[in-house]
Amino acid sequence: MDGEVIVTVRLVRSFEHRNFKPVVFRDVNLDQRVEEFIQLVREDISTRAGLPLPFKKFGYDTMKIIHQAHGAKTNELVMSLEDDDKLILQDGLTLRAAGVAKETELAFFRKEDYGLYKANPKTTW
Repeated sequence: MDGEVIVTVRLVRSFEHRNFKPVVFRDVNLDQRVEEFIQLVREDISTRAGLPLPFKKFGYDTMKIIHQAHGAKTNELVMSLEDDDKLILQDGLTLRAAGVAKETELAFFRKEDYGLYKANPKTTW
């Protein structure tokens, strides 16, 4: 395995309003550190064509594994609220060590918003 894989990053602007956009990243090196990948994603989305401005300028700071290839999907519409200790990517680890693999789907969100939503998980239409 050469370590270059496809990863989908779900940019989550609002948990309550289910406001998110999936963005596909190709040739992701699983041996890069979590913080390096977060920086790469931030830089990419700030200039990515076709992505609405509110998604480009949002203060994302945390990534969490939503789904692995051939794994069970969550029933939550945006992402699961469980297993944060296992699924939130920790700085200092490589993506591989953090559990990212081929065709993994990640959520990228603001940790403060997630904490508020988790404390009161209501959605608004």
